[in-house]
Amino acid sequence: MDSMQSQAQYVLRTVEERGIRFIQLWFTDVLGRHKAFHVTPAELEDALDQGLTFDGSSIDGFSRTTESDVLARPDLTTFELLPWYEPGHGIARVFCDIVNIDGSPFLGCPRQQLRRVLGEAHAQGYTFYVAPEIEYFYFASLDPSAAPQPLDRGSYFDLLPDDVASQLRRRTVLTLEEMGIGVEHAQHEDAPSQHEIDLRYTDALTMADTVMSVRHVVKELARQEGVAASFMPKPLANVQGSGMHTHLSLWKDGVNAFVGDGPYGLSEVATGFIAGLLRHAPEITAITNQWVNSYKRLVPSTEAPVGAEWARHDDAALVRIPSVKLGKTDSTRIEYRAPDPAANPYLAFAVILAAGLRGINGAYELPAEGERVARLPRSLDEAIDLMASSELLHETLGEHQVEWFLRNKRTEWDAYRGQVTPFELERYLPLL
Repeated sequence: MDSMQSQAQYVLRTVEERGIRFIQLWFTDVLGRHKAFHVTPAELEDALDQGLTFDGSSIDGFSRTTESDVLARPDLTTFELLPWYEPGHGIARVFCDIVNIDGSPFLGCPRQQLRRVLGEAHAQGYTFYVAPEIEYFYFASLDPSAAPQPLDRGSYFDLLPDDVASQLRRRTVLTLEEMGIGVEHAQHEDAPSQHEIDLRYTDALTMADTVMSVRHVVKELARQEGVAASFMPKPLANVQGSGMHTHLSLWKDGVNAFVGDGPYGLSEVATGFIAGLLRHAPEITAITNQWVNSYKRLVPSTEAPVGAEWARHDDAALVRIPSVKLGKTDSTRIEYRAPDPAANPYLAFAVILAAGLRGINGAYELPAEGERVARLPRSLDEAIDLMASSELLHETLGEHQVEWFLRNKRTEWDAYRGQVTPFELERYLPLL
């Protein structure tokens, strides 16, 4: 019996034994929004065997109407129960790859694009590991007509009384662990009602799935408590925004390829990877920071990067070199600090890896520590212009996704720049 058959039998047996009533087949659109089919156990075997056909033109960024039918094919290694449902009323989830009817990878599927870039790295002998730090806010509600109301007034590492936010963060960590998701630690962040969950490193595809799971779990558990959670990069003025600082390393033949005799114990592979990130950062920022609001976070004096530079101790640097504990050289890594938690993790990890590989394979020279080699875009408008002319992004994501992404984001920018904001009314209406 091959592994696919044994995995399918395990899934079917688990569904029967645990009284699972529905199975959610998860996938994402190009912007990283959750999508799902809901199937009953009676329909599951056919779904596992053949996948589910659907009209891809109904999903933003997928298919044109002339080439619409695609298949959602479950990746059985991602099957997991959702722990908050009662026994006998259980629901499970499994991630899907989207493929063409003939079984070939569908170019509009973000998960498939990440698979492809990981395949290119694997062909060079590399496995790509990532570990994001996911920041987010809890609010009393998400009513867009009212200012968001934080649940606490805490700051960095505050040990607050056992309030709703603290309970939620603790319950979230325990739920993630129950789902097999490793959490390194969790904490209160700098801004009021801002929290952080740091994930234990794993391969990039598993981690992209994990980021989607974390976002779902955080929001769902908040909803159950009658409050709300948001991964919006900058929901509150005059405080720190939410980032997704991402720790990165390449491994080859079971050895961390970033370990070497260079600065701070880095190898030539690591310094080439950093140089690639610095050179290509402006053009990939539209993917790692894809919303109008993302650029309200990337401003000076907020511990968020505004330029392409690297450093060991500067929290505002785009690339930071974390310290390594004595005797723990295998933990050597770099930290890329631009991404925010509202990015599509599949595409973000894909373009980060592609930029780093360009630096390695092109023997890019690492600039001096603290030397700014470029400025990051200051707005979504600027970011998408850089993306449009990027050979790296056209090659990494393909014309299909780049064309749709640019069209969607230009529409978003045009809608935004026609708005009259409270800032303008407060500053200009009495004066002009």
